[in-house]
Amino acid sequence: MSEIVIISGSPNAGSRSERVLGYIGGLLEDQQFTVTHLSVRDIPAEVLFSADFSHPSVTDAAVRIRGAKGVIIGSPVYKAAYSGVLKAFIDLLPQDVLESTPVLPLMTGGSQGHLLALDYSLKPLLSTLKGHPLKGIYLTDEVIDKNLDIPVLDGDCLRRLEKQTAYFAELVHGQFSRTHA
Repeated sequence: MSEIVIISGSPNAGSRSERVLGYIGGLLEDQQFTVTHLSVRDIPAEVLFSADFSHPSVTDAAVRIRGAKGVIIGSPVYKAAYSGVLKAFIDLLPQDVLESTPVLPLMTGGSQGHLLALDYSLKPLLSTLKGHPLKGIYLTDEVIDKNLDIPVLDGDCLRRLEKQTAYFAELVHGQFSRTHA
């Protein structure tokens, strides 16, 4: 089995991003991957604001991320970028924490006008951590229902999400097979 770490950059436990990330995690678990969920809410606020790199919550998160075969990271769009709390968390991680790791980015936003936040803010951030970001997924709030088992309402968006997740799983499985052959 391979390990996937899913990182939620949402400050709200009931957010659309959080719900979609949970759904993706379930898809991967159905494929026999072990999935660990991390949230920016797992890091105490005082640790984030004081930039306490050595706090156990930060070092534990870094160990989990570094040991993952693949990472999925999601955030709602705030002011045309990922959440500020996600940036505060990322700033505490080692510069190479995602080295050679496939990363599937996900963003959710109020309109298609924020679609470019994926390419102009989140993916460059992941590259600075030496990760290999995939194409990624952007979903508008109107196609997500947080109360449904399958939270993506639009069939085309759901197929795109499932296709990107399957591609990510293939990359992770192929990488895992090469490193353990």
